[in-house]
Amino acid sequence: MSNSVPGRSETGAPKTGTWGTRPHARLRVEVCIVLGLSLGQSAVYAVVQLLDKLSRAPLAQGTSTLNAAQSSREYFDLVYQLLGILFALVPVALVLYLLWQPGRSAFARLGFTLQRPGRDFLCGLGLAALIGIPSLALYAAGRALGITTEIIPSALNTYWWTVPVLVLSAVRHAIVEEVIVVGYLLERFGRFGWSTTAAVLASSLLRGSYHLYQGFGPFAGNFLMGLVFCWVYRRFGRLTPLVIAHALLDIAAFVGGPALGFG
Repeated sequence: MSNSVPGRSETGAPKTGTWGTRPHARLRVEVCIVLGLSLGQSAVYAVVQLLDKLSRAPLAQGTSTLNAAQSSREYFDLVYQLLGILFALVPVALVLYLLWQPGRSAFARLGFTLQRPGRDFLCGLGLAALIGIPSLALYAAGRALGITTEIIPSALNTYWWTVPVLVLSAVRHAIVEEVIVVGYLLERFGRFGWSTTAAVLASSLLRGSYHLYQGFGPFAGNFLMGLVFCWVYRRFGRLTPLVIAHALLDIAAFVGGPALGFG
């Protein structure tokens, strides 16, 4: 019976062609699995949904509902909404686990902490204002050009829990997207040896792609948002302001949109 360690020769050196000598290949598989469980999967569905809408009617006649009811029964709908939010965060937990290092948590590595709440909030508020106003203009332009669907922020029935669930949904989207698309992917792309430009473009293209079900306008808007967010993250090394900014934007859309008569 051999006493050798799998993946190593009898001298203890890694065997040629094993995972031990191909860290980039292993990381690429890891990234594919993470994206397949999360936003990469969303991107594939978004492309199929876009093609489905284009094959039915002009895109301007289509609709995209961001928060749909899951049941006509109030408390079952509440349970479905909360379960959806909870399980959407599981890939985030996986990413944090993969990034964790002895002596340094993944939260610290990503700058996803509450060490500077005041500064992070002000930065997030500024980013939300910077992104929010052009996004409204891009949406209006996209609708006028016929390349963007009508976006319905919420189709939930009005219950006592509707607004809190919409806020939780906004925070969920912010955490999932910023932790995975910015924090995790930029770190992994850097490990691949990619240039900063290539990493930022790939991250931003992914962000735009999983919004394609809404049309080409939201794709462009979210791609530009990705460029800005990646630049801010690379410059300051803090993920918290990005999560705050994204959450504020989605809260304004999910809660403020229906209140203003959209959807």
